[in-house]
Amino acid sequence: MQRRTDLAVEADAYISGDTDGAEVERSSVGGAEVTRIDIKTSRAAEAIGKPQGRYVTVEGIRLSELYRDPPELITLIAGELRKMLPDNGTVLVAGLGNRDVTPDALGPKCADMILSTRHFGGELADNAGLSSLRSVCAVSAGVMAQTGIESSELIKAVTVSLRPCAVIAVDALAARSLKRLGTTVQLCSTGIAPGSGVGNCRKRLDESTLGVPVIALGVPTVADAAALALELAGRELMPDEEKRADGLICGERMMITPRDIDMITEKAARLAAMAINLALQSSLDLDTLLSLIA
Repeated sequence: MQRRTDLAVEADAYISGDTDGAEVERSSVGGAEVTRIDIKTSRAAEAIGKPQGRYVTVEGIRLSELYRDPPELITLIAGELRKMLPDNGTVLVAGLGNRDVTPDALGPKCADMILSTRHFGGELADNAGLSSLRSVCAVSAGVMAQTGIESSELIKAVTVSLRPCAVIAVDALAARSLKRLGTTVQLCSTGIAPGSGVGNCRKRLDESTLGVPVIALGVPTVADAAALALELAGRELMPDEEKRADGLICGERMMITPRDIDMITEKAARLAAMAINLALQSSLDLDTLLSLIA
């Protein structure tokens, strides 16, 4: 059975050690485990089930237990993100998902806390001491059920109009392991397919569709019922068991999420936003950014 996941570190080929054509680097930073996977060949991309590019996973965060902003984690994620971004130019931050559905609200909540600076310029910026800030803009794309517009259509229209040098797409992800819900952050240089983690895959957001690099940042907030059954059973399911585990009630596949998902989503959105702000505004220190967003 192919277990649904958005995480490169949960791909069957990676877990089994079949990483021919991919470079893997692991390290520990401030109590977090960091895995960097560079998929370099089409064979490795097919085996791992992800497009060629870089995937960085930071694990062991336990977002629901964070009582204050963790500077070492923000700095770590910001550093990894900065490596994937062009050095200069306007950056568009796109918050994907439905703010009215808690496990899917990461993107919109993150976009609310982005330090948008594109409207600063000229004498105003000079007088306010803001001339060194990088040009940044943010948008919450919503979901098609609310707007009647595909996320990709809206973000492409904004991209064509504003001509940013890159897009950072923030979205909730799906994991196959329950231990990664609310404890993991993934960055990748290959873009994202909104809704793929919950079986509602929309058109991809990547360089081929938008014409600029798309860096995706996400936190797993859901797993499907089959993942829970597999983890508890400790084995692969038989076809009849798989059908039951999929939660096929009224034809719908069931998803599960932690009971403290409201707190996880709030903390994850703030962590993501502060990391993005720090990655983009290298002229400001973290304390200054925290005071501006508080």
